[in-house]
Amino acid sequence: MIRLSLLQFRIQAITAAAVTAAFAVLLAATGPHLASTHAADGLDSCHGSSCTNLATYFTASLARSPYGVLFLLSTGIILLAPAVIGLFWGAPLIARELETGSAALAWNQSVTRTRWLAVKLAIGSLTAMAVTEALSLMQTWWAVPISQAVADGSGAGVAQSRFSQLNFATHGITPLGYAAFAFALGVTAGALIRRTIPAMAVTLAIFAALQVAMPLWVRPNLAPPDHTVIPVTSQGNSGPSQTGPGGDTFSLYAISIPGQPGAWLLSSGPVNAAGQPVSTTPAACTSVEGTSPSPGANQGASPQGATTGPVAFLGCLASHGIREAITYQPASRYWRFQATETAIYLALALALTGYCFRRLNHRLT
Repeated sequence: MIRLSLLQFRIQAITAAAVTAAFAVLLAATGPHLASTHAADGLDSCHGSSCTNLATYFTASLARSPYGVLFLLSTGIILLAPAVIGLFWGAPLIARELETGSAALAWNQSVTRTRWLAVKLAIGSLTAMAVTEALSLMQTWWAVPISQAVADGSGAGVAQSRFSQLNFATHGITPLGYAAFAFALGVTAGALIRRTIPAMAVTLAIFAALQVAMPLWVRPNLAPPDHTVIPVTSQGNSGPSQTGPGGDTFSLYAISIPGQPGAWLLSSGPVNAAGQPVSTTPAACTSVEGTSPSPGANQGASPQGATTGPVAFLGCLASHGIREAITYQPASRYWRFQATETAIYLALALALTGYCFRRLNHRLT
């Protein structure tokens, strides 16, 4: 049975091997030059805060080069791999047997239905997990210079934290869970719908919906978030934006937390000295510009001689007790989140697999 299943799976295996090999060749051919560019920009020899500007320049320049396109392309391939596996490997597994009528032959031999499905699922799921994780590991190796630039403080260009939606879903161990779940989902859809094309459509819709829902509503709550309050004048804040007549309202959000590199910021907003959310500009600050002056304007002083610009506006807010409240997940929880999310997808895959065994033995004919 195992030998027969491997023979039937040879087309999928050859296709997966060819894609993986092409992926490996492409990254292996460009990886050394990317690393040498990282070193040429002085990032291998810099120390401390002096690395931030160099790292920002490095990642910003990548966004304008073929390496930026390659980074996005390889990330997209890893993201799509589980969905493709669910569509073309999982959905036809049972549905095709029912559509072609070969189920009557395949399930009435000396091999039981349970053994038939167990072998098929084992070969398909293990191969799916191996291929997807191999793609992830290869891209992780290739992107080491980019990851190092992020660690050095860059947030420009292709630089993204490990908690960003693209990086989290394509690195670590989560691709294993995605691949196992997508394959099991496809098999289950095929067993329920009994037609290959509709089963593929349902598989894609459910998998895509879950991939959107997980980072938006589930992942942020996998662990209780931490809270902190930082000065609005810290470098972890973005430039303020003033609105309303005369700039009587303002908005402000954090882009990083001092002392917490790589943290995942869930929400942020200004609060007053009592800790209550605030958006009304103090009267004394309305005459201080919170956004960049228009071209040709005096960027150093107002007509009254007062300093203007974002820095001055933030200083005025700080003098009135306004601070920035942030809800976040520390970078140290990255592997905890990886393990938890992977476990969720593997548990769903096991549940779907159990349902497939039950349905195949008791309902399908």
